[in-house]
Amino acid sequence: MHRRERTRHLIELGGLVQKAGLVELTDDDRQVLLGAFLAIAAKLQGEDREQALGIWKRKGKRAFEAERNSEANSGLAL
Repeated sequence: MHRRERTRHLIELGGLVQKAGLVELTDDDRQVLLGAFLAIAAKLQGEDREQALGIWKRKGKRAFEAERNSEANSGLAL
């Protein structure tokens, strides 16, 4: 059971990479993606951790809300 949950979690994380447009923006270059993730990790180990988390959380929240609104509006058009 634990293995299935971990697999689902990893798939969801991959979905976030796709949703952010990173696959297309990097031409699916795994080295670029890993480098970007390492830069994020370094930022989170620094003094600006809380500020970065706050900014990124707000951006993510707005993106999820915009997606929900878009889906809701497209459903009403039918």
